[in-house]
Amino acid sequence: MVVLSEWNPLGAKASAVKDLNNYRTEAVDILFNLGLSGSGANPARVVQEVINQAFELSLSLDDCVSISRKIQELIK
Repeated sequence: MVVLSEWNPLGAKASAVKDLNNYRTEAVDILFNLGLSGSGANPARVVQEVINQAFELSLSLDDCVSISRKIQELIK
């Protein structure tokens, strides 16, 4: 949650999202999907898909690489 909140992919639009709860739901979804996929998952792709679907964004895979690395570091 903290990492996603610091990244804040919604930017200024975050204040308009009802029940954002510091990206808690999205953090859980990312961790769940990484856990399901095991070591074969592309973490950047998981982040991209979860965030884009949740907020109807168009983040590229490159947009998600550095945040996915931070998430992986926390998981380890």
